[in-house]
Parts: sequence; structure tokens; C-alpha cells
Amino acid sequence: MLNPYANRKYVIGMIVVGVSLAFVARLFYLQVIDEDLKIAAANNSQRVVTQYPSRGLIFDRDERLLVDNEAAYDLMVIPKEVLPFDTAQFCQILEVTREFVDVELAKARAYSSYKPSVFMKQISSEKYAIFQEVLYKFSGFYVQTRTLRKYPLPIAAHVLGYVGEVNQAMIDQDSYYKSGDYIGISGIEKSYERALRGIKGVSYYLVDVHNRIKESYADGRYDTMAVVGSHVVTTLDAELQTYGELLMANKRGSIVAIEPATGEILALVSSPSYDPNLLVGRVRSKNYQMLSQDSLTPLFNRALMAKYPPGSTFKLVNALIGLEEGVITTESSFTCSGGYVVGNFRMGCHHSGAINFLMSIQGSCNAYYANVFRRILDNRKYGSVSLGYANWRRHVLSFGLGQRLGSDLTAELEGFVPKVDYFDRYYGEGRWRSLMLVSMSIGQGELGVTPFQMANMTAIIANRGFYCIPHIVKDIMGPQEIDPRFLARHYTTVSPEHFEPVVDGMELVVLAGTGTSARTPGISVCGKTGTAENPHGEDHSIFVAFAPKHDPRIALSVYVENGGFGATWAGPIASLMIERYLTDTIARPALQERILGANLLAD
Repeated sequence: MLNPYANRKYVIGMIVVGVSLAFVARLFYLQVIDEDLKIAAANNSQRVVTQYPSRGLIFDRDERLLVDNEAAYDLMVIPKEVLPFDTAQFCQILEVTREFVDVELAKARAYSSYKPSVFMKQISSEKYAIFQEVLYKFSGFYVQTRTLRKYPLPIAAHVLGYVGEVNQAMIDQDSYYKSGDYIGISGIEKSYERALRGIKGVSYYLVDVHNRIKESYADGRYDTMAVVGSHVVTTLDAELQTYGELLMANKRGSIVAIEPATGEILALVSSPSYDPNLLVGRVRSKNYQMLSQDSLTPLFNRALMAKYPPGSTFKLVNALIGLEEGVITTESSFTCSGGYVVGNFRMGCHHSGAINFLMSIQGSCNAYYANVFRRILDNRKYGSVSLGYANWRRHVLSFGLGQRLGSDLTAELEGFVPKVDYFDRYYGEGRWRSLMLVSMSIGQGELGVTPFQMANMTAIIANRGFYCIPHIVKDIMGPQEIDPRFLARHYTTVSPEHFEPVVDGMELVVLAGTGTSARTPGISVCGKTGTAENPHGEDHSIFVAFAPKHDPRIALSVYVENGGFGATWAGPIASLMIERYLTDTIARPALQERILGANLLAD
């Protein structure tokens, strides 16, 4: 008789064999195929260290070094691995208190008991040299190498910007960043962050029971190399930038200098400024707070963010629009009787008699441009003042005013050129007339511009009708290329033939007009003075200029707050900048000493 259970031994055997094969297969996968799990399982004897790349260096247009790197060290901690240690010795070496240690350890545990986090940032090379000798005594702690920015020349702080630690919003926006990473916060550091930051690498190490690195894991088979950030060549001329900052010392204001043909920014000075080295390393937070509380607002970039009336420099734009609209010609004259008077309205002026086109620019006649402006707005072909104004505004915007220019510099503001509905709300729709807006004819009233925009406007006139978007980077030494939009020409709505007579008038301003203080030996300077009304104190001194007259190489705007007339301070500063850039020398030492010695911040 057959045993009915005889075959069960085969079934049980097959089950045992199947289960055994499953275990073997899983073990084979874990130990041979899936290396990531092997690494994770070995965490107690291994350390994963992020290799941070050095940020790319930054140079001026002649490849003079503006921003360098220097070594610093972050002290990392893995709370789960921390054992009781000599806190007195620990605090003495690192120059911290016991309270600091307790607080930072609590922060690290709150973040993760198993993951490393920064315990102390940016330890100096000197302190690290001492600490590494006794690091083995402090289980759970290790040091990670970083680099900090270093500025060989203490200039161009607003242009270069600074680097700071990422916040959670930045991490959420870009998964590349982790807690403790650094990122460009402002200036070139922010605009070109992706080029400058490089690519992080990872290294796996075996550590001993004292948490000391013994060797690379698996001979470095799983390591990835950090890729150094791309070096950046700026358009700045370091010598001109330095000179501009010297001229603006003890003054509030700005200088913006542009190469007209290319839109390359040669100098961008905002004063008062600060040494960019102040916002580096462990002292950054303290110094930032100090600078932010300074009554002179050195962190404020006046060149890009300050909004002023353009003053009489704006007469150049109205002259060009008047010619384009055909409401005047270069032969047009208007009578000036010490100002522009209509009924009870009076706009003061220092001229008398008939003023022609060239004289109007040379002598900056208010009455002439009040007439030009009203003719533009009251032009019958548009049917109404509001339509005439809208057309005038269209021309103004084509000069890059009232809008962001789209530069690669951060924090650029747009200024203000009011729309039609602005006046409709203020006066009532259809109830306003050109006389109500006539102060805009001389760059006052509601108009607001930045020095950056005024330098670009001057470059447009130098180019006889076009501009390239002003930009600060000339070349990126890496795979990334300069945005082609910086190479494109943007033309105004004014025909090229109308620019030449305006340029002739600007030359007369410097030779025999309101801007003779900007006359520069051997250089044909074309300029225009301006005085921006300031309801809170003395008016602002403004000067725009370019040189030489033919084939111009530099165009600039200078604003000196509370400096009075344009010829008093802004004109001489502009002429010294032009002379220094075009000749590499200064032939007027007495003028230079006057500017360098002036303190307009004194009470």
C-alpha cells in the first residue's frame, strides 16, 4: 500500500530550496549589485563628504583680479556619534562659550541625529591648524573645507555683490542647494551664480573608531570630482573704478560710465560705499548690521536704485523729440524774457531775447524747452493733449527711460515716466492741458530717472540714435556664453539725422556754455549740465557727457547729491573721469585736489 504522504518530502524540499534561493538572490543583490545600499549599511564606518568647488574668479576687462578665494573650514557634527568630551579644551581652542556649544548641538539634533550639519562656520586657517591636532578627541565632529571670497582691491562692492548662506526658500526653489550652502546674494555674484558656483562633488571615506579619516572608500570608485566655477571677465576698468570712488569720497551720489558702441560698463560708482571684504566670513553678519544701520546708507546702490529728476539734462531728449515731430527745426527761435510766463505761471530763466536751437542747449534755456514741449503735446495732428502726451511718452521710453534696461546687474529700478491715466486720475479725464505738465519740459515735475538710465541716454546720443543694453560681464571662461541680447542694437524713435545738431549743442555747452568746468585739454567733450530740485535740501548737481565727439569711447552720468549746480561738482568730476580714461593721466592737478579734498557730507 502506497503512503499518501510520501510526496510531501519533495514539496517541502522544493519550498526550502526556493526560500534559500530567494535569500541568496537577495543577499547577492544587496552585497554585489546594489552598491548604494552597501554604502548606506556601512555608515557607521564611513563618512560622506561634500566637495565644494571653488567659485570662479572675477577679473576686470584687462584681466586684473577683482575677486579671489581663500580657504576656510566648517566644523561639522553628527549628533548620534558625539560622545562626552572635554568642553573646556573644545571651547578654548575655538574661542566659544559653553552656552554656544549647547545651543549648536541642540540645533544639530533638531535637524537630524544621524545626518551631518554645520556646527561652526568659517573657521580660519590658523584656528583649524590648532584644532586638527586634537580633533580625534571629539567624536562626532569633523572639518569640511570651504572657500571664502577675498577682494584684492577694496572697490566695486555694489557691482561685485556678496555671497551668503542659502535660506529655505532658496533651497525649495533649487534642489541643487542644501542647508549650509552658499549662494550669490547680490551683484555679479547673484547674476552669474550658475557660472560662478561650479558643481559640487562627493567623496566617501573610511573612518576609525575615533571618527578620523583613514582612507578613501573603495579606492575612490564612487567619488565624484567637484568642478571649479567658471571665471568671469567683467567690463569694468579697475583703475577707472578706483579713481571714480576716490573722486566721490565724502560725497553722496554716483558715477556710471559706459562704452557707447558696446554698452559695456566701464565704471559704476555708488557713494558712500564700503570695502567688500567686510561682508566675508564670520564677521559678515555683524558688519552687515553695522552697514545697514549707517545713516549714510552705504549698502544702497544709488547708481541703479536712486530715482531723481533728470533736470536740464532732459532738455536733450525734448530737443530730439521736437525735431522728430517737426514742431521745431534747427532754425527755430523763441523769445526768452527772463523765463517762461503764461498768465500767473512763471518758469524762471536767466536769458533774454531771441534764443535759437544751439543757444538753447548751450545756455540751457528753460523758456525754449517750455515752448518745445507744449508744441509737442498740443500738436493738432494728434487731436488732443492726452494723445500728444502719449506720443511724447512713446519717444521718451525709446531712450530707455521709465523702464528697466534689462542689464545683467541686479536691483535695477525702472524710474518713472507717467502714463496718460496718471494725469486722468489726478486732474480728471480730458481736463488737463500741456501747461499743467510744462515742468517736465526741463526734467522736473513727475519725471524720475536713475543715473544708470541717464548714462545710457547719453550713450544713445553719442551713438546718434541707438544703444546696446548696458552690461557688466564681457566674457565667461567656461561653457556658458554671454547672452546675445547684449550684442543687439536698440534704436530710438528719433531719426539719426536729428542727433548731430544736438551733439553740436552739447559741444558748445562745454566750450562756452553752462558746462565750461568740464572742459578737458586736448579732448572734445560733449556734455550737458543739470540741476535736480531737492525739496529736502540743496539741489543735486548733475552732468552727462561723452567723448570724444567723433568715435566716442566713453559716455557717463554723474550725480552729486546736494551739490548745487551741475557745473559745480558733477561737471568737473565727469571731465576728470574722461581725462583719466582716455589719456591715463591728469593734466589738471589743482582741479583734482579740489574734488578729492571736498567733503559734502559735513554738516
